[in-house]
Amino acid sequence: MKKVRVAIIGQGRSGRDIHGSYLKNDARFQIIAAVDFMEERRKRAADEYHCDVYADYRDLFKRRDLDLIVNATYSHMHAPVSLEILKAGYNLLCEKPLAPKVRQVDLLIAAARKSGKVFAIYQQARFAPYFTQVQKVIRSGVLGRIVQISIAFNGFSRRWDWQTLQERNGGNLANTGPHPLDQALQLFGEGMPNVTCFMDHTDNSFGDAEDHVKVILSGRSHPTIDLEISSCCAYPCFTYNVYGTRGGLKGTSASMEWKFFKLSEAPKQKLTRDPLCKPDRTPAYVNEELTWHAGSWPEAPNAKAGQAGYSAAAAPVQGGMTGMFYTMLYNTLTSGTPLKITPQQVRRQIAVIEKCRRQNPQIYKRA
Repeated sequence: MKKVRVAIIGQGRSGRDIHGSYLKNDARFQIIAAVDFMEERRKRAADEYHCDVYADYRDLFKRRDLDLIVNATYSHMHAPVSLEILKAGYNLLCEKPLAPKVRQVDLLIAAARKSGKVFAIYQQARFAPYFTQVQKVIRSGVLGRIVQISIAFNGFSRRWDWQTLQERNGGNLANTGPHPLDQALQLFGEGMPNVTCFMDHTDNSFGDAEDHVKVILSGRSHPTIDLEISSCCAYPCFTYNVYGTRGGLKGTSASMEWKFFKLSEAPKQKLTRDPLCKPDRTPAYVNEELTWHAGSWPEAPNAKAGQAGYSAAAAPVQGGMTGMFYTMLYNTLTSGTPLKITPQQVRRQIAVIEKCRRQNPQIYKRA
């Protein structure tokens, strides 16, 4: 088994608590270098990973024994540092958000193409079990044509760290948004959606970036996507709600249910222009009995196999979403398997975020 030798730039919540915490326990990877401007974090990294440590990430460019560099710097540094890494000739995994501007993403894609190196972005929520199940139900066709998908990643919190600052590319849409927005764009389908966005900056955020966002994605022959990312929801709400012409789905990251009817089982109806009447000729409203079929996830332990045709228990995965992401990346680095999450896909996400900011000049005056 080939061991991928890794350097991690940044030993904060992402660099240490996500990437370092996972990679030090995966035998396919070996952390051989870590970078942080804080001395105490460098010392901790040396103790935890038994690796070389640096205060300046550019010192990594003197090494030729690196198979991958993870960029977990401040959000506003993701694009410029990633560009340096690619130009220096290293495979790159960049944390989200990738960049504030599409033109920066284009520079990164061009640099990766020129260097011939792997360029990946850490969008691990694409592998979330609940999202996989939503996709499975929709693709089965039982819900009919999908009309609308409402997604809420809401909670309540006050925040006063650097991720509340525009100068650090902070705010809810850049901090939390890349995960549900990536999922939303996958469900929207190909092409650039029409974007309508409402943002608010409340006194719960001590910086100048937004802490409440509603984004509506729309387009002809596409479902309407209604996405909320708010820190002002006192009743936390992490939900999916799918509207279809034959049924619907609702649920959270932990469980979901859906129901649908089959057109072949529905009463035969036809349009009428005459007033509807009951048998006694008094006025009536449209009314019919539909046979509903149901599914759930995770599947109930005693459920019959194949009931409703689309239930599936959530199988535990080693390392969860992070493990699935790094398995994808390992296969790309060692066998050339194409990335499932590409820079071009993330480019569309950044284009949406850029449009959202332009539509809210009361907050983003220089977007």
